[in-house]
Amino acid sequence: MSDNSTKIPIGNCPICGKPAVERHRPFCSRRCALIDFGRWIGGNYRLPEEEGEDDEAPRPSDEQPE
Repeated sequence: MSDNSTKIPIGNCPICGKPAVERHRPFCSRRCALIDFGRWIGGNYRLPEEEGEDDEAPRPSDEQPE
């Protein structure tokens, strides 16, 4: 078995669209990786919360001990 068959294909950088490099995969550079990290840490990748979702089920902290 050769090493080439076990490697994951490299696509484009999700930040700038340039070809990704193995060292910073899936990014093309450390700069794009840090931009993505900053977006993640800043909460830009949050999923929207649906209204009324928490109203249906009680939270464990809301339950009274018996």
